[in-house]
Formats: sequence, structure tokens, C-alpha cells
Amino acid sequence: MSSDNNNSVMKNSAAHVVNINKLLRNTKSEVSVDYICSDPIGISIVTNKVALQPDLQIINSYIKSSKDINGLQVDEPQLPQSKSYLKIIGILYYTNSKSQDRLNSSDIEVILKQNQIFDNIKLVSKLRVIKVLLKSDMSII
Repeated sequence: MSSDNNNSVMKNSAAHVVNINKLLRNTKSEVSVDYICSDPIGISIVTNKVALQPDLQIINSYIKSSKDINGLQVDEPQLPQSKSYLKIIGILYYTNSKSQDRLNSSDIEVILKQNQIFDNIKLVSKLRVIKVLLKSDMSII
């Protein structure tokens, strides 16, 4: 978004929040805009929940159709991307108490794929299985 557009939006940000929320309520969306803030690449519209594609389209249409904004200089809305660190503790280091077979990363990947909690999580690096202490049978992943 151009700096002129950015300034125009920020000048009337409270009115834009109210108008966008009316449009979202009309579609029975659970998303509402909390506030609008400026950042180096344009504006950020902060919502109470993660916006779905229909919500993004409503916000995009509103911003592009505002009379004080040049719609040609407005980029498509984007959701933020985040990366998180996952640490799993309290897992047995040996897969079988009678043998010395160690737990490995592929075993953990299979377990994660079977659990619905991890359906939308993508691993960007190989898992590491670390023994907690030399004489311990517990691991950290």
C-alpha cells in the first residue's frame, strides 16, 4: 500500500473499524476488527480471531472501495505466518523396556501424524530425540 493510502486509512481508522465490523456482522461472521495500525509495508488490521477467506474478501473489498483510497495501490490481504518451537517432554527413551531399542525421530513423526492435534502442523526440520540424563530412561523431543 502506498504511503498516501496508509495515511488516509490511519486518519479515519476508527470509522474504518466501525464500517468493517458492520459488514462482517451482516454476514454473520464471528470475526470483528479490534483496531488498525500502520506498519512499514502498509497497514495491519487486527481481529479478534483468525480471519477466514470470506472475511478477508469483505475487508479487502471495503478497503479498495473506500473513496479516500486508491484501490489500485492496495495489495491482496495476507494472514501472518508464524513459526513455533515444539518441545515434548516425558517420553520414554527406549521403545521397549526389555530391549535397548532407542526412540528415533521417525517413530515420533508416525505418532504425530496419528494424532489429530497435529493435523495442521508442518515440521520444518528433523525432530531430535535427546536423552534427559545419562542414567535416565526419559527423553526430550
